[in-house]
Amino acid sequence: MKKLILTLMLLAGLTATAQTGHMTFKGVPIDGNLNTVVSKLKQKGFTLLHLENGSAMLSGDFASFKNCTVGVFEHESGIVNRIVVAFSEQKKWTYLYHDYSKLKDMLIEKYGDPANVEEEFSNQSLYSLDDNDKMHEVRMDRCRYFCNWITEKGSIELWIAHDTMVGCHVVLLYIDAENDSKVHSSAIDDL
Repeated sequence: MKKLILTLMLLAGLTATAQTGHMTFKGVPIDGNLNTVVSKLKQKGFTLLHLENGSAMLSGDFASFKNCTVGVFEHESGIVNRIVVAFSEQKKWTYLYHDYSKLKDMLIEKYGDPANVEEEFSNQSLYSLDDNDKMHEVRMDRCRYFCNWITEKGSIELWIAHDTMVGCHVVLLYIDAENDSKVHSSAIDDL
């Protein structure tokens, strides 16, 4: 009996040590300084594109999508609290919506139903229009496709985006709750 209790205590200790209070991105905890997180992502197969002033840009494959751009952001306090993924540009609504839907379905499978979902065009009559009209609305920022998940370790946001540099693409943002709280506390202390 004593052996069983000691074994259970040892296993509980190992499990507690192995678990992290931080959200992970591709198995890497969103914690530590920028260089540490970037180094771990490079070990996961990402290529460093740019490192400057508290942020890093990497490229690589993520969640079965090729050639993604990953941004890692360190707060001025020296801790990473956010990682963002920009998926490849899509020229057609069908492909853009497919990327969004595929990621949304995978996130639902892993985290359950999203806390919030908004999926609409500013002009509701566009649902009957063609692919080109829908892409025009995305380019004009009149398309709101967004959902998010809130977990104990942080939150995840997924949306369809448009910007002049990348074009129309899907974005996925991971925010670590513990480090984001530290960033917020630091900001409050400034007041």
